[in-house]
Amino acid sequence: MPDYQLPVAFYFKVIIDKVGTPLSFKEVSGLTTEMELENIQEGGANNYEYKLPKNLKHGNLVLKRALQPTKNQDVLWIKHIMEGDFIQPIVPRNIQIQLMDSDGKPIYTWLCTKAYPVKWDVEPLDSEKNSILIESIEFAYQTLIRS
Repeated sequence: MPDYQLPVAFYFKVIIDKVGTPLSFKEVSGLTTEMELENIQEGGANNYEYKLPKNLKHGNLVLKRALQPTKNQDVLWIKHIMEGDFIQPIVPRNIQIQLMDSDGKPIYTWLCTKAYPVKWDVEPLDSEKNSILIESIEFAYQTLIRS
């Protein structure tokens, strides 16, 4: 039996192309791929239908972290797109999520190609809470490649 350790979900890196360094995030979600199906009824047969593959669709990638300063490279890229009034074209970037082992080596990698931000959200400000302010960034992307 091969020596295999079950991966843990808390040790991961997020790398956005052209930012250079791995970024720290509290949570990553939206690594989903779903096949759309087309239902075909066969003439005369009312008790079943054929389900044919149509195309693949992906959920949006959602990254959550503590609110970052506006001078960070990734924040500048997101700000340029979300606050730029579409004066400049949107330049998508690849985003890589690496799940690490206990030695800090990637064991799984998800690559979201041609990603760009579509939503930038800050959790509610609340005078009764004493916690770090979390921002959430949602990205649309073209393909999801798992390796």
